[in-house]
Amino acid sequence: MTTMSALVPTKNNALNLGFTGNLGNIDAYISAVNRLPMLTHDEEISLATRLREKNDLAAAQELVLSHLRLVVSIARGYLGYGLPHADLIQEGNIGLMKAVKRFDPDQGVRLVSYAMHWVKAEMHEYILKNWRLVKVATTKAQRKLFFNLRSHKTGLDAMTPKQIDALAKLLDVKREEVIEMETRLSGRDIALESPTDDEDDKFSPIAYLSSEQSEPTKVLEAEQVTRLQSEGLETALGKLDPRSRRIVEARWLANDDGSGATLHALAEEFGVSAERIRQIEVAALKKMKGALAAYV
Repeated sequence: MTTMSALVPTKNNALNLGFTGNLGNIDAYISAVNRLPMLTHDEEISLATRLREKNDLAAAQELVLSHLRLVVSIARGYLGYGLPHADLIQEGNIGLMKAVKRFDPDQGVRLVSYAMHWVKAEMHEYILKNWRLVKVATTKAQRKLFFNLRSHKTGLDAMTPKQIDALAKLLDVKREEVIEMETRLSGRDIALESPTDDEDDKFSPIAYLSSEQSEPTKVLEAEQVTRLQSEGLETALGKLDPRSRRIVEARWLANDDGSGATLHALAEEFGVSAERIRQIEVAALKKMKGALAAYV
């Protein structure tokens, strides 16, 4: 672990707050970052825009420094794994810097919300690689269960049947899976490399610990798509007159397989030509596109 002073610059003129001397220990570092001023929304957008358009590293530094307290706060929640607090903070700071580099100020999301995914992802990877017992969690579901099980256990004693049932219900998993994971957490070390020559066991468990779907950008994209498909679509349809909405729904939303009503069928329904239906459809989709722009 590097010294805590290595995580911050010697002096930060932009924020008018200097870090002088060697911070020396974790308490001094936490005290220092908690004195850093927080940015307003407008300041955050301005800095992020400068970074994106001009690759302004001074702007990136301000964004990182103003969110160091977020990393400290998140790291505090992972102290139960027996790993150094300073190391957790350092890994979280790496996630914060990745978030700042990829942050898009035009998405309408505050950096603190976006960065949280990246900070947690880096801390999770650090824990998974360094805490001996986590080596038994080899799938995404097991990783989720592992972290939740650790946070819900109140001590070293085994969980009661009532606690097991409550946790299984909370995580929507079988109680047998909770029991199995708790047994693994109470067991001895397990080798990363398989001792057998079985073809299925030739990959170490660490190979299964990462998941593309848990990558922060993927998570945000999935949330955006869900919002677009539910709230956004309903809002866009609400902008249409009844006839236009009927045509769009019949043509595009009637069946999951995309086999909507034909232009001629709708022309017969409304007593107009198929060409007129096509024109109404084009105008309606154009209007919906404008309404959906706020959700993209």
